[in-house]
Amino acid sequence: MREVEFCLPEDLDARLQERYALLVKQHLNVSQPDAAGAKALPGAASAFACTQAAWRFYNNENVSLPGLAEPLLTHAHTALQADCQRYGLVVHDWSSLTYRHQSKKDRAVLQHKKHRGYELQEALLLSDKEGQPLVPLVQEVRSNKGLHSTRSEQVLPRQRRLDTLTERMEYLEDMDWEKPLVHIIDREADSVGHYRQWNGQKRRFLVRAKGRQRIRWSGQECLLKEVVQPLAVSGAFQWSRQVDYEGTPAEQYVAETTVVLERAARPNHKGKSSSVAGAPLELRLIVSQVRDKKGQLLATWLLLSQVESSVSAGELALWYYWRWRVESFFKLLKSAGHQLESWQQETGLAVARRLLVASMACVVVWQIARDPSPQAQQSRELLVRLSGRQMKHGCSWTHGALLAGLWSLLAMLDLLEHADSTDVKALLGSLTALLDVKRQYHV
Repeated sequence: MREVEFCLPEDLDARLQERYALLVKQHLNVSQPDAAGAKALPGAASAFACTQAAWRFYNNENVSLPGLAEPLLTHAHTALQADCQRYGLVVHDWSSLTYRHQSKKDRAVLQHKKHRGYELQEALLLSDKEGQPLVPLVQEVRSNKGLHSTRSEQVLPRQRRLDTLTERMEYLEDMDWEKPLVHIIDREADSVGHYRQWNGQKRRFLVRAKGRQRIRWSGQECLLKEVVQPLAVSGAFQWSRQVDYEGTPAEQYVAETTVVLERAARPNHKGKSSSVAGAPLELRLIVSQVRDKKGQLLATWLLLSQVESSVSAGELALWYYWRWRVESFFKLLKSAGHQLESWQQETGLAVARRLLVASMACVVVWQIARDPSPQAQQSRELLVRLSGRQMKHGCSWTHGALLAGLWSLLAMLDLLEHADSTDVKALLGSLTALLDVKRQYHV
């Protein structure tokens, strides 16, 4: 199993380096919603002292977001080389972080005036082999002060989501990656103006389209969604693979054709839209349908891409199917792991700093989860046993269970390292005697 290094920039104080490594270990656990902060290891200082030290770290001006992102990016280069075959898949997505804490004065308005908190903007690297999550590449937290981003030392001005996404793509593409990147985005990125912009910048993208826009197909103008029925009648759909759809086994069928986007873009700026003409853009249209075993249609995805034809339509459909892994990441950060929406940090910047620490803990868990070696399999079984969790039939582990098991293991190792062996034996003896008494009297 490859080692994950917790190394911040070398110009940072050694104490900050040590504090960062300790905080990552403290986030290798499943938090409770009412917890004031990360758990303290047994051998560490008091819980209050650990909380104070964490507060100082998250509010330290010398701890920048790009600096905290360096260990993640270092690991990303290693993971891209080792765990990706031809491409690195970058899933871009957004998630609302709802906070009712009045102490957070920089909360932004989210879906409506009464819905306040922060918006997390994520770029997550997946493997093109089996879609495993590898590492967050860019993390950005929008507050009412602007965008706290790992791309900049300064707070970035708020922009439209797709304009920020375009800058995020440019930031990533400027890095010296060992393999090309493919950017995968949901329907919010269905914008003809941005398609033209990304194509002109030679970005590889795979976007789920909404289906209501007009396109040219087979020499005629029609709605994009109107292409599906003729493809079905002509027998263009081919069985691709078995998939899991909302916990139920299903079948995926895929068809491909070429469409041309000729319409003008209509960018909206501060409630005002304008018409911007552009050159016709030819794109691959991949229609992915998920059907149950009886042939009943469960879902249809219209995917637009200009990735090379050497990548088959079935492979592109599978890549988009893996997009849900970013939703699992959000779940691990929120309800199934770190309880992100219960954090007590008082600013968006402090939340963003802690988020990068928690993300490194997730990277450790993901590496344990995807390691195919027999030793890693034994490690996963041990961690699940230490977590005390019951697994569903056919599921041997979950990321949340691995997090919980890692904390139990780290706590035991830390206790054995810092506590006197005689005291530990005496404590175990007294606890064993107490348990025996309880069993005797059926307490």
